[in-house]
Amino acid sequence: MVKPLIVIDSQLLKAEASVFLVVDVQARLAPAIPGRAAILRNIGILGQAAARLGVPVLATEHNSRGLGATVAELDAVVPPEARFEKITFSGLGAPAFRERLEGLGRLQVVVAGCEAHVCVMQTAISLAEAGYRTYVVADATGSRAPANAEAALARMIRAGIEAVSTEMVVFEWLERADRPEFKDLLQLIK
Repeated sequence: MVKPLIVIDSQLLKAEASVFLVVDVQARLAPAIPGRAAILRNIGILGQAAARLGVPVLATEHNSRGLGATVAELDAVVPPEARFEKITFSGLGAPAFRERLEGLGRLQVVVAGCEAHVCVMQTAISLAEAGYRTYVVADATGSRAPANAEAALARMIRAGIEAVSTEMVVFEWLERADRPEFKDLLQLIK
């Protein structure tokens, strides 16, 4: 059963309206990404914040027979049932992923992963074209060649996708400093 979309008027991220999507951070691809450790750390922070604040986490895996599964470092934040195999570069080309996303009824999608200029960009643009407010986490996204990541980020911004940072997402999802989750999440980003 498809849930109705949670409609919001704010440009700020709202935990109750968001989904966190990890794109293709896979065993045979991730080691080739410059800044891999920082990217994985930031994806981990976002995944932990999502879990604490009730934000669903989904992940895509592109041709996992060739590129391997999602890296083991993300097992704690991306459970196996949240992972979707795809062969298309855009995640929306995978029917099971599209169905799960639509079933969540949330309008904001926060995207991170690899490679920025291929699967991340094509997924983000497809999401925006499908009516989702799409946010790409610049410090949790990468490509094998940094110039490709930079070109992809610029193109996504021109397409109306918001570029955000890990800390921006966490603090927008939190909204307030008097929430019980605040101190725990603050420790993640220190």
